[in-house]
Amino acid sequence: MLKIYDGLTVINLDVNGELRAVTVRPSDILLDVLREQLGLTGAKPGCKNGDCGTCTVLLDGMPVKSCLTLAIETIGHKILTIEGIGGLGSHTQIQKAFVEYNAFQCGYCTSGFLMVCYALINNKPKADEYEIEKWLESNICRCTSYQEIRSAVESILKKQSRVV
Repeated sequence: MLKIYDGLTVINLDVNGELRAVTVRPSDILLDVLREQLGLTGAKPGCKNGDCGTCTVLLDGMPVKSCLTLAIETIGHKILTIEGIGGLGSHTQIQKAFVEYNAFQCGYCTSGFLMVCYALINNKPKADEYEIEKWLESNICRCTSYQEIRSAVESILKKQSRVV
């Protein structure tokens, strides 16, 4: 924390590898700070109660619902948004797999699913069907079946296991 004035605090957040100063109230959620102050709109407001996963970002490499995370709680942690995976390499394989397997329709939930898939692939490269199912159940899609999303993830994991 840098400075407190009129109930607001200026804090530094590590977002997509860049230290960013933001002004927050103690009750401000990360989703709103990312969208309104930093212009990072990839995390979407859906239910705003942690059920749908459209707001998923990674905190120290693990998926979190940014609608349930206070911005002030993320001080000293690494936040990765969908905008931040662009230069990290494996994003293209995830996006290509989603296209190849038609794993999206309207696209509103896609960034949240991509973040979960990115974390799954990086944290559990040998995930089995059960683990994939458990990771993906944190997000909801109203348009498509989950089989396409599972197939996209499985295709990436299979490709990685052949490389190793």
